[in-house]
Amino acid sequence: MTKVHEDRPVLPTQQDEVAAAGSELIGGPLGRYARTGGHWLNPVRVVVLVALGMFALGMVQKLPCYDWAWFRGAGSQYTHACYSDIPHLFVARGFADGLTPYFDRLPGDMEYLEYPVLTGLFMQVASWLTPGGGSMQHREQMYWMVNAGMLMACAAVIAVCVARTHRRRPWDALLLALAPAFALTATINWDLLAIALTAAAMLMWSRGRTLLFGILIGLATAAKLYPVLLLGAVFVLCWRAGKWRAFGSAVLGAALSWLVVNLPVMIPAWDGWKKFYTFSQERPIDFGSVWLLISQRSGNPLEDANTYATGLTLLLCAGIGVLTLTAPRRPRFAQLAFLVVAVFILANKVYSPQYVLWLIPLAALARPRWRDFLIWQAGEVAYFLGIWLYLAYTTSGDKHQGLPVEGYQLAIAAHLLTTLYLCAVVVRDILLPDRDVVRRDGSDDPSGGVLDGAEDVFVLSDAARAPQDAAPSQGQRVEWGTAPRD
Repeated sequence: MTKVHEDRPVLPTQQDEVAAAGSELIGGPLGRYARTGGHWLNPVRVVVLVALGMFALGMVQKLPCYDWAWFRGAGSQYTHACYSDIPHLFVARGFADGLTPYFDRLPGDMEYLEYPVLTGLFMQVASWLTPGGGSMQHREQMYWMVNAGMLMACAAVIAVCVARTHRRRPWDALLLALAPAFALTATINWDLLAIALTAAAMLMWSRGRTLLFGILIGLATAAKLYPVLLLGAVFVLCWRAGKWRAFGSAVLGAALSWLVVNLPVMIPAWDGWKKFYTFSQERPIDFGSVWLLISQRSGNPLEDANTYATGLTLLLCAGIGVLTLTAPRRPRFAQLAFLVVAVFILANKVYSPQYVLWLIPLAALARPRWRDFLIWQAGEVAYFLGIWLYLAYTTSGDKHQGLPVEGYQLAIAAHLLTTLYLCAVVVRDILLPDRDVVRRDGSDDPSGGVLDGAEDVFVLSDAARAPQDAAPSQGQRVEWGTAPRD
């Protein structure tokens, strides 16, 4: 295998028309004689500073709720689009009263905390750090502020990991740092903890540290269920490359770390521990999902939506597996990670506005093109506004202030279709590798770790068996090894 690229960082303003146009705001694309190294403000630090600045703007966007709207009825927090679960669950899940998650029964309709163990620990630590004096409103405000500080640290970790996963493409992480949906949804819930662990896991995989990757995926799965899906992506990639030892190491690390976190709660507090899983299975169709759109349009309650969602997820994941084993070149890890998480969200019974956070770091690595990314973000921002205006409408009584159901259905369609659009261009990049901007310089899989440049040992199509050429770079041709014919 021969690579034709140099080790210097890739500059998006020289490859991406939208990035070049956007750079005019700060003086235009980097010139031929500009210095690109030797300064303390390197690309990773720039990305982190931008991400933290956008996170802070997201906090400012929540200011009307922080000041009063969280505490004066439901309607105001919806009309100002600044809702967050964090202050409400401080009281509703017993943290304000000093109850222990999973062990103490809650007084309301929810008997136990409905979050995975590591997220519950995160919430508990934040409650310990929250000052105990003052009114309940003040304590809720402080609880949100403490959580926001902890989540900001998670955002910094995510930015660093995404910027470093593709060694030569640190500037692609600006897609994450500048994503409007990231700023708007970062403090709605506690998802950034699992996302930070997942981003760190992907960084470790890109460095060939398969056991540490598995350990971090296990921890991320102990905070949110979706990270376990990345093991499925690793499975089919390792199958095609014959890297079974790497896959086994990852699975072993994931199983051990997940058990270490869960067993101390699972054994003594089984009923509380299993609440997350039973709640996820039993909850009906909810906001943002394709099933809610179908239900509202047809008038059918879709009581078997759980079966439909599970079946559709399995079918789409099987399709991703077939795509992996038949593509002309082995897909990049980031591409499969994005697709498998995206189909899980698209087929789910619930598509909450903060779920977009799961996809943003993966999208920055899978398809680092500003045009496609911004199209997708436009759909997600439209949905972010749509759901809160719809809730404002449903809680305003006869005033009918907000977005009626027909408008909300358009918002659901917007974020479903734009997510499908981004999935489609990623699939196109897999089927037509010369369209993949990451591979245009002769790279194989910068986030692939042990898979980067590996030969294929199992494929299902003649196109995948034939020697494949990377996209031409500077007039040179790059050939990649594949398995011999049977």
